[in-house]
Amino acid sequence: MSDTIKVKIDSGLAVITLARPKAFNSFDLEMIGTLAGNLVRMAPDPGVKGIALTGEGKAFCAGGDLRWLAGYDGDPDPAFHELAARYHQAILEIKRMEKPVVAAINGLAAGGGFSLALACDFRIMEESAVLKQGYTSNGLSIDGGGTYSLPRLVGSARALEIAAFDRVISAEQALSWGLVTEVVSDGESLARSLAFLEDLGKMPLSSFAASKKLIADSFDTPLEVTLERERHALSRCAVHPNGREGVAAFLEKRKPLFNR
Repeated sequence: MSDTIKVKIDSGLAVITLARPKAFNSFDLEMIGTLAGNLVRMAPDPGVKGIALTGEGKAFCAGGDLRWLAGYDGDPDPAFHELAARYHQAILEIKRMEKPVVAAINGLAAGGGFSLALACDFRIMEESAVLKQGYTSNGLSIDGGGTYSLPRLVGSARALEIAAFDRVISAEQALSWGLVTEVVSDGESLARSLAFLEDLGKMPLSSFAASKKLIADSFDTPLEVTLERERHALSRCAVHPNGREGVAAFLEKRKPLFNR
């Protein structure tokens, strides 16, 4: 197990910390493989209700480690191909899992770290932290689902502007553009992310899971298909214990007790 990924689970909430602070938490093959492996294990684990993802030190994540890539034997193409495969597995696990994932952006999120943060369901960003897509300034194209997440958050025109110019994005700008959920004081992103997950845990997580999938799928399907998916999801939620409890509480005029 790599020591560049730290995991702590307490009261159903998992904290995954990217821990290569001297390299601004940029990831090599071993590190990103370990992250993906942890996400794979947590996705079906009933003991994990939500995940907070953060970085150790001054950065959230500076993306793929270009020094590691440059040191790969032979042509760089296989190196990028292999690293992206592991990285994209982590992105898919975040996007597909039924649990909420919050990025606690404690510092720089650039390149793959930028796309990693965007892949999360919510983003809590510290005041002095910055975002930078980072790829195009290095003659590369965006990966990690960045071209999927970015236009869905800010629209295609703004996404293309971010891709074309690669300007540094402050926390204030990120909030105004809808790139992040909240901005908090420095040093408070993780605590706020956990409080956010605790608040979300009071809501029916089965409904969250259904909504997360429906919203993600809605961009790629016509209205008729989306309506049919919504109908089936609604029926499944209605027979889930959370759905039964929610309806009963409404009829009985009391506060519902979800996720029991």
